[in-house]
Amino acid sequence: MLKRYRYRAYPTPAQIAPINQVFGCTRVVFNDALAFCEQEHKAGRGKPSYNQLSARLTQIKKTEERAWLTEVSSVPLQQSLRDLERAYKNFFDVVTGKRKKPAGVKKVGSPKFKSKSNVQKARFTTAAVFKVFETTHGVGFVRLPKIGRVRFALSRPLPSSPSSVTLVREADGRHYVSFVVDVPEPKFQKAKAEAIGLDLGLTHLAITVNTAGELTKYENPRFLRAKERKLARLQHDLSRKKRGSNRYKKQQHRIAVAHRKIRETRAHYLHQVTNRVVDENQIIALESLSVEGLKRTRLGKSVSDASWGKFTRLIAEKAAERGRTVVAADRWAPTTQTCSICGAPGGKKALNIRAWQCQVCDTWLDRDANAAVNIMLAAGLAESLNGRGGNVRHRLAGAVTCESPTHREGTHA
Repeated sequence: MLKRYRYRAYPTPAQIAPINQVFGCTRVVFNDALAFCEQEHKAGRGKPSYNQLSARLTQIKKTEERAWLTEVSSVPLQQSLRDLERAYKNFFDVVTGKRKKPAGVKKVGSPKFKSKSNVQKARFTTAAVFKVFETTHGVGFVRLPKIGRVRFALSRPLPSSPSSVTLVREADGRHYVSFVVDVPEPKFQKAKAEAIGLDLGLTHLAITVNTAGELTKYENPRFLRAKERKLARLQHDLSRKKRGSNRYKKQQHRIAVAHRKIRETRAHYLHQVTNRVVDENQIIALESLSVEGLKRTRLGKSVSDASWGKFTRLIAEKAAERGRTVVAADRWAPTTQTCSICGAPGGKKALNIRAWQCQVCDTWLDRDANAAVNIMLAAGLAESLNGRGGNVRHRLAGAVTCESPTHREGTHA
């Protein structure tokens, strides 16, 4: 299976200029090819193929205006054309119905022009004859054509020879090298719990209930909310500086660093939670939410801060690697409204109601735990386990009940 290994790179001051030149050339080639494709489409001649764009690039490099394209390796330039070809293919597949449109997205647009201020990337394949080696002190180096030996922090060894390396520069100025390697299929170990239902939330990031009736709640640290005042102050300082000045660029760098710290802290926490969920459970039932649609609601900022989309994606990826099964429950199933003990419908509940009493079985239910159990039921897991002995609903009763509801919860029930 193919896997990506990413490391922090430390290019020398002399290597910054050729690296920036590679980023600029790949960006120009991509944007120029995209503009040419749009021009041909408006003229009614259809989109040029990759071979036509590659031949056009060869002719452009011979002109005096774009002769500087020959000063960098030709491999990342060709890869930028392949990226454009892949972007068009994905767009056409969604339009024609060959590929499913991402959930929650109203419209899938055509490829967009690359900006200088965004993340910059340049990919080198084996055709570029790059070489990766390690010193006796455990320092990694990758030799790239017309750039030289770029040092990177070899925090973990590469399992095999990489098939490609991508040079990346983030918005805060940090450089990374990302290798694609072929790793052997791992050996799977059976998990402790047979199945769980997982409910995503904002009070807690995730609430899980397994078939043994064990309830686990994972906190939602709200990383962006915790740094909002600092980000607002940084943005206010930026607005008071002259656009394009050195102080303006330094302030932009401070803002990029602040966002990078939030992003990395959130990613670290999500990896910790998803690793535990996948390692401890064999079958995972998730609710198929429209995260993109929820981002357009009044809770959009909180949903983005919790990063539900990345959370579910990490669970799916880790489950595939470790031999686990992920089952998606019906999006329209009334997981919050239904009593998970007796199955009686209870109607819609406002977000401030965290517990209520079932009018049929008189059981006090915790909102999040009740939803997690119903997600398992909607996915068909709990009912399929009933045939193996015992009533799963009875085992789950201890996890979903709420013994001491608050006064406010009791008045809304």
